Amino acid sequence: MRALLLLSLVVAVISPLCAATKPNIVIFYLDDMGWAQPGTYGGKLAPTPNMDSIAANGVRFTNGYSSGCVCSPGRVGLMTGRYQARTGHDANPTKEGRELLLSEKTMAQHLKPAGYTTGIVGKWHLGDTGPQFMPLSRGFDFAMGTVGNLGEGKGPSFYRGNDLIPELEGAPVTSPVYAREACGFIESNKDKPFFLYLSFNAVHSPIVASPEWLEKFKHLDKREQAYAALVGEADEAIGTVMTKLRDLKLEENTLIFCISDNGGASPIAEQMGLRGSKWFVWEGGVRVTWMAQWKGHVPGGRVLNDPVIQLDVLPTALAAAEAAKPEVELDGANLLPLLEGTADKLAPRELYFRFGVQHAVRQGDWKLVKAAKDMEPMLVNLSTDPGEQKDLSAENPAKKAELSALFEKWNASMQAPRWEDLRWNGDAQRKDQKKAKRGKKGKK
Repeated sequence: MRALLLLSLVVAVISPLCAATKPNIVIFYLDDMGWAQPGTYGGKLAPTPNMDSIAANGVRFTNGYSSGCVCSPGRVGLMTGRYQARTGHDANPTKEGRELLLSEKTMAQHLKPAGYTTGIVGKWHLGDTGPQFMPLSRGFDFAMGTVGNLGEGKGPSFYRGNDLIPELEGAPVTSPVYAREACGFIESNKDKPFFLYLSFNAVHSPIVASPEWLEKFKHLDKREQAYAALVGEADEAIGTVMTKLRDLKLEENTLIFCISDNGGASPIAEQMGLRGSKWFVWEGGVRVTWMAQWKGHVPGGRVLNDPVIQLDVLPTALAAAEAAKPEVELDGANLLPLLEGTADKLAPRELYFRFGVQHAVRQGDWKLVKAAKDMEPMLVNLSTDPGEQKDLSAENPAKKAELSALFEKWNASMQAPRWEDLRWNGDAQRKDQKKAKRGKKGKK
């Protein structure tokens, strides 16, 4: 009996110690932010000291990507670690049948068996047509935010748990609301490993901010003032959460990512000369802010040029958590050796992008890109031409053929798009739609 009691005491002492060795995992996910918006990337419109501090204390990637050039597909890739094309989820969900398939496991579902309490604060955008598609059914213990983009759709924009709610106090300014909710989640789970996915509405439209933030940028014209305030308030929210982690002595035991879901949408977004924007597979649509921090594990102040993608977050988090190997095939890479400095480079690989009729593939510095329905694929070298201006197809036909064949092979292993957003899939296609609409009106 005494031996059993002693064993129980040993287990009681060791269990929390073992739990403490698992890092907390926090993802700051910005919406529609230009890849160079943070000051650490060269952005000048609005100071971003809190995002910049993540780079200063960790790693900043110059070639960070999202596999999606619009919101929901990027989130599918982040949450599953798998290309969204595996389930044909190429565009944003707008109705029933366009949710993240129930056959896909989210990061929360992977981390819960490893002993994590899981929370999402902010934009979901992976389906809200029934409770089975909402966060609480997809592995999250705590959930609140917006079901999709603010002001879009006919139903309620907000959710708490599985309940859809018509109003959220403070909205449409949501960054400070999300900061408070995120801090509450951290406070409630400070003694055990947690996973927090803080998914901002900022800097997606509507371009709104609190009066005190608008006041800070009153020297700018109205459009720039509102956008700068939106960026600044989102950065402040990140700072609020980071302060909570520091106050609770949790920062050193927290693996932090700061990434955007796709490229900039606004003409004001700072893109530093990249071609295109959100909605296109040009660099301006898929290259994003991409930073990671884990004090004591990831040496700080480094700038890495290896191409990385949001698909890498899940395998990296699972490795840090020493979680079980997933049963499904993940498309991302475990970045821990690179982040911790035990590896100098990532193994060579291709990165693939598909948005309806658009597609691209990156291999090293080479990129093959087709950004419109009727466009002939263009071959560029990003090391000398990051703005994707010069087509090198004629000079390098073998490389173009190689990348074309790689994409065709990859695409054949994916599912065809379950639906397409025809608005953004090529000028010719948009003109065809406009003609068709005019024809229908003429017949009435």
